[in-house]
Amino acid sequence: MREQTDRRAPGELEAAVLTALWAATGPRTPAEVQQDLGDALAYSTVATILSRLHTKGVVGRVKRGRSYVYAPVADEPGVAARRMHQVLDARADRDTVLARFVSDLSPADELLLRGLLEEG
Repeated sequence: MREQTDRRAPGELEAAVLTALWAATGPRTPAEVQQDLGDALAYSTVATILSRLHTKGVVGRVKRGRSYVYAPVADEPGVAARRMHQVLDARADRDTVLARFVSDLSPADELLLRGLLEEG
């Protein structure tokens, strides 16, 4: 059993799998993702992570033969934006969360956000 200090940070494996999928030239099987990660993880671990990412809507999958192939549904900034939306959608006090977020922005990020809002 791993010692407490050897534990991976939450989401670390999902991030590694997503990074491998983003680097791929097309959809990948769990075995291909495992190989892309250097075989450091068991096949069953990779398959479980891909299944969880599919359940979360972060990757899509299609049947190929007896297995599935997986591909990300969005690029890295798209996934980050999706997570931000999920946090907002989960809160009843959406106005307060957005206000706090904006008040904590750096001056440069605030200018960037203002510019993006004016464009949209």
